[in-house]
Amino acid sequence: MTEKPPRIQDVAKAAGVSTATVSRALSNPELLTKPTREAVFEAVRSTGYRVNRAARNLRKQSANAILVLVPNLGNPFFSKILEGISEGFADSDYSVLITDSNHLPQHDRRLTDYFLDGRIDGMISLDGNLTDTDMSEFARERVGGRIVFACEWVEGAPMPSVRSDNYKGAQLAIRHLHDLGHRRIAHVTGPADNRLTHVRREGVLAERRRLNLPQRPEWIIRGDFSLQSGRAAAQQIVAMKDRPSAVFCASDEVAFGLIAGLNAAGLRVPEDMSVVGFDDIDQAEHYVPALTTIRQDRIGLGRAAAELLLGQMAHPAGAEAVGVELLDVTLMVRDSSAPPAKPG
Repeated sequence: MTEKPPRIQDVAKAAGVSTATVSRALSNPELLTKPTREAVFEAVRSTGYRVNRAARNLRKQSANAILVLVPNLGNPFFSKILEGISEGFADSDYSVLITDSNHLPQHDRRLTDYFLDGRIDGMISLDGNLTDTDMSEFARERVGGRIVFACEWVEGAPMPSVRSDNYKGAQLAIRHLHDLGHRRIAHVTGPADNRLTHVRREGVLAERRRLNLPQRPEWIIRGDFSLQSGRAAAQQIVAMKDRPSAVFCASDEVAFGLIAGLNAAGLRVPEDMSVVGFDDIDQAEHYVPALTTIRQDRIGLGRAAAELLLGQMAHPAGAEAVGVELLDVTLMVRDSSAPPAKPG
């Protein structure tokens, strides 16, 4: 004969309290005195009682889960942000679910369904390419107040975001190369439709103007944050009659691909050309040569996004709160940048 699992009534009897007190101890323990809490928790342990979370979530109309949208789970850049998000929710009752937004099944394409089906309570999007349809559905279903953007964002979206100071980072990179003596500085961008691409390129152009550096259209090279686009950029640079002496790449992966392409063409880094990246992913300091780059506090970014979303959900407002939290960036000087072989 199968033994019945312990019920909340069994816990109450073992602890000498009411079932309401047991329920309160499990959901809001801070409302009870320490002796009562300890008596209930000891009874839970001795009886082997386990909370039926599915039933509790149904009663509370809460899933106790957060969805994190990542545009490319294969990109090592996102790992530290996810670590920070997990840290941010570690002391909460929320589980963190992660999905690759580039490979969502067709039936999951309507992101509002995650909310409406009771699968999640909130969302952090690291994807800045959500569509106008997504934005309209968030507004129509009134779930925007439970969504936060991190790292990337949708311009004009009525949701708060946490992001690095990408503009300043680009300025720091150009200024560093200028201080080394470089005047002929190229820039390999990210994808054309990406907000990070635009902000970093604006920082590059503003700093080049401020320092009165030459502005050559061919020295702004289209990339897409990938190793392959870095190698393609190297081929373009090698073919130039008027080559730059230094290159600032919009991501570390682009910089790795660029350096590999330059090496294949017989150009040495930094002896023949200096290279600076952006992100400071884990491989940057172990690459050969160790990559000079702009460090984003990715763990801090993820943690700040989690804290922002927890605040949003704890104090739901009729109108969505819109704001931008900028995190500082740091120039990490390593071996891939050096003074030019020839001045200028």
